[in-house]
Parts: sequence; C-alpha cells; structure tokens
Amino acid sequence: MEVILIFFVAHWYLSLFFQTFFLHRYAAHKAFTMSKTTEKVFFVLTWIFQGSNYLSAYGYGVMHRMHHAYADTENDPHSPKYDETLFKMMWKTKTIYSAICNRKMIVDDRFTKDVPEWEAFDKFARSWPSRLFWGALYTLVYFQFATVWWIWLLLPVQFLLSPVHGAIINWFAHKYGYRNYEVGDTSRNFLPFDFLMMGESYHNNHHKHGSRANFGGVRWHEIDPTYLVIKGLSAIGVIKMVNKSHKQTKEIREAA
Repeated sequence: MEVILIFFVAHWYLSLFFQTFFLHRYAAHKAFTMSKTTEKVFFVLTWIFQGSNYLSAYGYGVMHRMHHAYADTENDPHSPKYDETLFKMMWKTKTIYSAICNRKMIVDDRFTKDVPEWEAFDKFARSWPSRLFWGALYTLVYFQFATVWWIWLLLPVQFLLSPVHGAIINWFAHKYGYRNYEVGDTSRNFLPFDFLMMGESYHNNHHKHGSRANFGGVRWHEIDPTYLVIKGLSAIGVIKMVNKSHKQTKEIREAA
C-alpha cells in the first residue's frame, strides 16, 4: 500500500509541476524563455509525467489566454458563473480544448502568438495508444503493489490527473478563498499556504499579474514552490527569466 501512495503522490506533483511550469507559465504566459531544444525536452518530459492525461502546450496555452481575456463572461472557456455544475464546466472545457488542438476552432491571433507548437509530437502524445499505454502501466503498478481494495479508488484519479488539477483551480479557486486584489472576475486564492497545487491556488494574485512567474509572494505565507524551481533553473541557465515589472498595492503589503 505504501508503494501505491508514494506512486500516487509523486505522480500528482510531477504531473502538476509540468502543467504549471511548462504549459501555464511558459506556454500561456511566457514568464520565462528557453531554447527550442530545451522546449522540446520539456514537451517530452510533460508527456512522461502527465502520461495518460497529457495536455498539449498549444491547446492549453491558447485556451488559458482565452480564459484571461474573457474571465467570468459568456466567452470564458471555464467559469463557475456560467456553468451550473463542476462536471458541466469541465465538459465544456474539454470540448473547447479539443477543438483548439484539432484546429476546428478559429481563434484570434492574439491567443496563438508565440504559443509553442510541436504538432507531430502532440498528435502522438494525445493519441489513444499513448493514453492506453500509460493507463496500462499505472494499472500494472496497482496489480503489483495494491494490498487493500480501497487503494484502487486512486487509480481513476491518476488516469485523469490533469482534468482534476484543472477542476480544483477553475472551479474552487473561483468560489472559495480570499482575495488580495479586486479584479474584474471571481478569482480567489484558494489556499493560504499552497501545499497542494504548487502555487496554482494563488489564483487571485495570478489574475492580477498574469505574466508574473511568481504566483505567491504578496502575503508572507504565500510561498510558491514552482517559482522556487523556476529561480533555480534560471540560475543554472536552463531558462531565462523575463523582466516584467508589476506593482503591488501598499494596502496589501501592509496587510501581509
């Protein structure tokens, strides 16, 4: 049982890291730069660690830019304000994401500009053979190490980790938590100390400063683990930080 729990937790955080680091902060927001060779390495690493729930950097990046442009309006790809249930919102998200990836949706150039693309690799990584390969691998691990029946309940979650991560932020971080900034949408900081989502839950901070690499840092307890990794990778030259100025309000600093 312990092996399965370690496997699940490791998969949760590694999958989440490549989602927030590569798909979100790099592909969607260009908070830092990297060489084309390094970019391809991260494409492959994202496939390895997201596995059966691999997300395309192009599809994610374009859709996320749409979310920021249309946050909590009828054109938002995912908004609890316009979808009655979590499952309805996530199905709408999946439909729009698939249409973007399959080039069946026409989107404005501002949403596609400089979003990383590797169409041939995405086609392979998003294919059913790829997803079934990873799903079978996860299942074999459970057959080998699961010793109690209830541990199998984690397996469906592992099949769908990326949608689960997306649901936590796109639904709960627009409904629950606190706000550092009054912005024109319902975004909130879901957790005061983000031990669960590697900085993603500082959603209100992010909606105020969309292109900023550090999602935390407004209050003393808002530690963004992904940003610490970003600083490390920048220090050794794997990526290069982009200098984007931002201004934090005096009121928030005094409240921190």
